Amino acid sequence: MRLGKLENLDLSGNRLNNSILSILSGLSTLKSLDLSFNELTAGLGGFKDLSSRFKKLENLDMGWNQCNDSIFSTLTGFSSLKSLGLSRNQLTGSASIINVSKNQFTGNIAFGPLTNLISLKFLSLSNNLFEVSTSMKPFMNHSSLKFFSSENNRLVREPAAFDNLIPKFQLVFFSLSKTSEALNVEIPDFLYYQYDLRVLDLSHNNITGMFPSWLLKNNTRLEQLSLRENSFVGALQLQDDPYPNMTELDISNNNMNGQIPKDICLIFPNLWTLNMAKNGLKGCIPSCLGNISSLSVLDLSNNQLSTIKLEQLATISFLMLSNNNLGGQIPTSVFNSSTLEYLYLGGNNFWGQISDFSLYRRKRWFVLDLSNNHFSGMFPRWLVNSTYLIAVDLSKNHFKGLIPKDFCKLDQLKYLDLSENNLSGYLPSCFSPPQITHLHLSENRLSGPLTYGFYNNSSLVTMDLRDNSFTGSVPNWIGNLSSLSVLLLRANHFDGELPIQLCLLEQLSILDVSQNQLSGPLPSCLGNLTFKESSQKALAYLGSFLISESIENAYNETMGPLLVDSVFNLIKGYSPNFTEEVIKFTTKNMYYGYKGKVLSYMLGIDLSNNSFVGAIPPEFGNLSEILSLNLSHNNLTGSIPATFSNLKQIESLDLSYNNLNGGIPPKLIEITTLEVFSVAHNNLSGKTPERKYQFGTFDESCYEGNPFLCGPSLRNNCSEEAVLSQPVPNDEQGDDGFIDMEFFYISFGVCLYSCGDDNCSSSLHQSILATQVVVLHRRLHRYLLLFCGC
Repeated sequence: MRLGKLENLDLSGNRLNNSILSILSGLSTLKSLDLSFNELTAGLGGFKDLSSRFKKLENLDMGWNQCNDSIFSTLTGFSSLKSLGLSRNQLTGSASIINVSKNQFTGNIAFGPLTNLISLKFLSLSNNLFEVSTSMKPFMNHSSLKFFSSENNRLVREPAAFDNLIPKFQLVFFSLSKTSEALNVEIPDFLYYQYDLRVLDLSHNNITGMFPSWLLKNNTRLEQLSLRENSFVGALQLQDDPYPNMTELDISNNNMNGQIPKDICLIFPNLWTLNMAKNGLKGCIPSCLGNISSLSVLDLSNNQLSTIKLEQLATISFLMLSNNNLGGQIPTSVFNSSTLEYLYLGGNNFWGQISDFSLYRRKRWFVLDLSNNHFSGMFPRWLVNSTYLIAVDLSKNHFKGLIPKDFCKLDQLKYLDLSENNLSGYLPSCFSPPQITHLHLSENRLSGPLTYGFYNNSSLVTMDLRDNSFTGSVPNWIGNLSSLSVLLLRANHFDGELPIQLCLLEQLSILDVSQNQLSGPLPSCLGNLTFKESSQKALAYLGSFLISESIENAYNETMGPLLVDSVFNLIKGYSPNFTEEVIKFTTKNMYYGYKGKVLSYMLGIDLSNNSFVGAIPPEFGNLSEILSLNLSHNNLTGSIPATFSNLKQIESLDLSYNNLNGGIPPKLIEITTLEVFSVAHNNLSGKTPERKYQFGTFDESCYEGNPFLCGPSLRNNCSEEAVLSQPVPNDEQGDDGFIDMEFFYISFGVCLYSCGDDNCSSSLHQSILATQVVVLHRRLHRYLLLFCGC
């Protein structure tokens, strides 16, 4: 009997012992295994060998056996495990290290076997689906507990009766961050009784109240404190005593206000990281922050700070002051610093020319953000000497001049934004950084054709060249940009046909070539693209930076060398450095800026305001995930494809100002997501869609300029027009089976007016030209010939 595909196995209620493990070794497809009510013993070391084979095991029940505490170290190797039953075993409380992080365990931790393991020293529950109490009540008797980590679980509130319980443990490391359902609570009461904390992380929890200065007073050896993304209010009130052990303080993304304390450098003389971003801090940036000999990361961005007095930057490598009210010229200390590598000054009121700064001597810049200020003068050529640059953002300033050819030396560049300046001239043909992912050159005065600068650039995700004066055709090599997700060529002077190589861009999600002079037919193969959501276009990754220093000695003292590796892996790491993308795109008749998650989900095509001809390809109906499609202001003919009823996610569909004929497909009313719809100013005829679902919200303006449309939302009564617009017999059908009534009436009138002419055929020819009809129905042709006597 072969069991090679067995997924569910129930062996419960037998007298099986550990020898069953060797038999199970061949069942690698198992998803559910029940070994409860047997005679399995000890830590089941054989299971540890099976973990590499049981890659699909999700549910394991080993309740009512004789397993002891060491089973926990065995089970951590099962990467797909979602549920675990261990009830009624011999879990005596002697285990000291348990790490079940990065699984999918569920349930309230208070009702699990871990509460009985009173000898625990190290407990990591992070990245599961546990319910974890804010009071730590289930572990109050765990006198040996030193390390507790519970990131990315669900925080639950205990009844008020459990408040003010005095725990028997003294924690060294406590992390209760990034809970999936953050409660509006104050800091847990048990922390009032902790005096030996070295690391405390309560971030991302919506905790309320004033800054807990008592935590610092009680825990004089505290080294890392993270309270980011909560709801703390008021001024930053600090104790008078210095805390020389504090290396990291993060109170970012709260509601704190007031000024930065002037004595902050005396209280925290050995800070390595200080992050107070995204609060309401005002006033001056103390000059002493530049004198702290250990400070490497200073982030005061997104506040209301107005004065900067950093006379020197002793060791700072990351300086983030974006989005404040800082003004004047950039302090010389910034550009004279020998350690500064990441500089963010965007969104302030700095001014002046920076083309002659001594910065050109530096070659270790990684990120330079001077965006959204009032800088002027020529484009700073000293940038080309900073060959390590990863990101440059000089957007929204008043720079002018050419992009120098030496810019091609920046082969480490991943992100470039020079948009909204006065730059002119050609884009250097040699400019093709091999790692670039996001390129923004929009709203300048750049001109000339697109050369082979980005030929074969497989990393480019966003190419934004909007609102310039580029000319020539859209190059065929565009199809080589295999990662391209956003292509914005709006408002230039591109001409010729759209290259079919666009259809090779499998990652494409936003395409805007509107307001150009493009012509020819629409490539039907565009309908074969999937247009799927992507987070790559929303965030530009600019590398990582160290966020923690080693505090191994502290853990050696309190927990012993056996735990150092486990602890160190959790407290020391690198923070990803991202910049949030903003993409401008027209949809729903509005020009929006999309960013963040909204940008990730945005999928759209805008081909409007060109000279495209021919029919709309029915394949466009395959774009079932697209949110916006704009084909307006072209010379498109033929009928509206019935396949458009498959655009089940579309919110904005604009086909106005074309030469479309025939009827509006009735099945369009099945699109329940449609918010903006326009077929105005075409040659459509017949009855408008029933006023049902979303079509009940569309008024006359959506259909205006189509004199032979009738029905709901219009003043035209369909009683007569509908008869004349019925399908013609099969033997006399034209391309769409309907008589174009606009063509009939205008041609009829021209013939009447031309009755005195000798050459009726000439009048008929003029009438055809006047109505811009390409195909003359045979039946209509016969009526006109008979009436005109031609």
